[in-house]
Amino acid sequence: MNPALWAAFCGTVILLQLPPGPDSMLVMARGIGQGRRIALFTVLGMTVGAGMVQLPLVALGVASLVRAYPWMLGLLQSAGALYLVWLGTRLLLSPPPDAAPARPVAKPLAAAREGMIANLVNPWPITFMIAFLPQFVDPARGSVTLQLLLLGVTQKVTGLLVLGSYAIAAGTLGAWIMRRPRVGLWQQRIAGGFVILLGLRMAFSGGSSR
Repeated sequence: MNPALWAAFCGTVILLQLPPGPDSMLVMARGIGQGRRIALFTVLGMTVGAGMVQLPLVALGVASLVRAYPWMLGLLQSAGALYLVWLGTRLLLSPPPDAAPARPVAKPLAAAREGMIANLVNPWPITFMIAFLPQFVDPARGSVTLQLLLLGVTQKVTGLLVLGSYAIAAGTLGAWIMRRPRVGLWQQRIAGGFVILLGLRMAFSGGSSR
């Protein structure tokens, strides 16, 4: 692959991943409410876990199948909206931080699994791969499949860095919030409300940024 083309792809995909979206909002809610470690495992699920499913699909030509059957993206969008509303409802209904001696914290593997599912049912990542990655492929420079895999891995690595930054920042803020129970309670409610709104936005506006 042309190094200059790859560098242009890196810069573009980072800029597209920086604005807040469903993934970053979920990571921030996890970081503030359950700590930096759980937020980072959520990020691993969203990037490494989801990438293990998405990258082979793109490389094996599922892009052409999705183009032929647009309703598949609509199905993903509906599933993603329902999942985000469910996660947001859990945040809204969870007990306040001072309701128990130790606040409930998701297990790391469970957080990674939920992060993976949240990313897989969000139609934006697979749509992005289908529409954007082929623009940076140069058939004259080798296997198209390998180039798509390289671009897809690059996207996931940059996502790991961007979302990881969200997780670290939110986890640090969470330590301050958890020492102030009333602030923590309102944070839970606000974060849950935001996640629900993101799910509703995805359902009624035809998708979202990340």
